[in-house]
Amino acid sequence: MAKLFTPYTFKNMELKNRVVMPPMCQYSVDTKDGMPNDWHHVHYISRAVGGTGLIIVEMTAVHPDGRITDQDTGIWDDHFIPAYRKMVDEVHSYGTKIGIQLGHAGRKAEDANPPVGPSAVRYDGEGYKEPRALTTAEVEEMITAYAEGARRAVEAGFDTVEIHGAHGYLIHQFHSPLVNQREDEYGQDLPLFGERVVQAVRQAVPADMPVIMRVSAREYVDGGYDVDYITEVCRRYRDAGVDIMHVSSGGEGPVGAGGMPVGPGYQVEMAAQLKQALDMPVIAVGILDEYEDAEKVLENDQADLVAIGRAMLRDPYWAVHAAKALNAEADVPVQYLRGYRH
Repeated sequence: MAKLFTPYTFKNMELKNRVVMPPMCQYSVDTKDGMPNDWHHVHYISRAVGGTGLIIVEMTAVHPDGRITDQDTGIWDDHFIPAYRKMVDEVHSYGTKIGIQLGHAGRKAEDANPPVGPSAVRYDGEGYKEPRALTTAEVEEMITAYAEGARRAVEAGFDTVEIHGAHGYLIHQFHSPLVNQREDEYGQDLPLFGERVVQAVRQAVPADMPVIMRVSAREYVDGGYDVDYITEVCRRYRDAGVDIMHVSSGGEGPVGAGGMPVGPGYQVEMAAQLKQALDMPVIAVGILDEYEDAEKVLENDQADLVAIGRAMLRDPYWAVHAAKALNAEADVPVQYLRGYRH
């Protein structure tokens, strides 16, 4: 039996396999009000039909100015709950579990005017604005916003919540020495903001619901932090209530002189390092398009779950096709069975 298609259970979340669809923004809210629409509904449900074990909905803003663009989804008000509940119920009908990534773009919010961040340090990229530094009171309001987003996710029926602490967005900005130049307690102790977000989210969800956190294990800008640094940051996040680490990298700025060695499985070793150092489950991600590559990560015990991103954009039925290729039992909907008979 391919390990990719063995069940996985953590707390009250029971997955039928170890295939994860990671958050990938769709930039499809044409009304610019943050409300998920028919595109999102079809997009996520089709991956449930395609046999995915866990779907994590794209970065969903906990504040209107926390969207990457105005065409992103939000969860900053209770009026979003029914739309997400409809999506969740449909995904569940195919035996797939679903989570939602809670985030705030911080200084990378392209349409906010102005964006906000830990410090008035502009993101080094074309078209980005200089951010306004959050006051200490606003930082604490932001922590509450994450907790309220988590509460709404629970009310919508999600099986897990993922806190976005990667890719140069707000929590990453706070724990990055290159970005956080504050003088208050959130600048003197860089992981403190993320730690308090985790604690607030943990209190807002049931005790038996897993909390996932996505982190960038390495920064690629010159002078950026390394895996050893993020290991100690993640230890704080784990102790504050994170159950599973979703290990990515980069996103904080232009790639420096050291380069960014992108290729199949290029982030897996970082996931394995965090898994071992923190003694906790991890999700590995990073061009694991080939079925055998994804399987090998699990066979080598480098991660507990594998996330398939761009390959699943190309193929909503990646999980079914992987099961067929790996001689595992494929979760093919009865309506499609004749498409797999010869």
